[in-house]
Amino acid sequence: MERRAQVSRSTAETEIELSLNLDGAGAANISTGIGFFDHMLTLAARHGFFDLDVKAKGDLHVDCHHTVEDVGIVLGKAIAEALGDKEKMTRYAHEILPMEDALVLCALDVSGRPYLAFEGAFAAPRVGDMDMETVEEFFRAVCLHAGLNLHLRVLAGKNTHHVAEALFKAFGRALHGSTRTDPRVVGVLSTKGVL
Repeated sequence: MERRAQVSRSTAETEIELSLNLDGAGAANISTGIGFFDHMLTLAARHGFFDLDVKAKGDLHVDCHHTVEDVGIVLGKAIAEALGDKEKMTRYAHEILPMEDALVLCALDVSGRPYLAFEGAFAAPRVGDMDMETVEEFFRAVCLHAGLNLHLRVLAGKNTHHVAEALFKAFGRALHGSTRTDPRVVGVLSTKGVL
């Protein structure tokens, strides 16, 4: 049974429609009005083997912050919905991923307890139309609404594009690894009996 979700969100700042299939093949159809962000989401889906469709219209005449953060909110809600009761899920995964000069660490626990630890800096403040400070805001929004404990650390990298790309790829791969199922898991992988 495929784990899917469709989530919409409409505010005075953004309108977002998103569909997610955690058991997909990595297909992505992304349109946020922010080219570099579209590229990052496409990479996460492709390397995480989840199908992702996103249509977002935001107040880009202000800046990209609301659009990036709100897409994170909606993606987080979709992940939580698609996971359902989290039965037989492996729960943990990590990646150390290189992208030319960049090297990042991503460790993920689908614990139900949201927390983001983000350590790293970008050499350039923007890539294309995307402010790099919104990368951390995106991941924070995903964590809060999906119930993820996520640690992201930039270990090396001078090229901002490469660092961002490594972060999104690593997140996609860790999401794939942590949400895979294992028949040895009875119920959920917790001594508490719930996640």
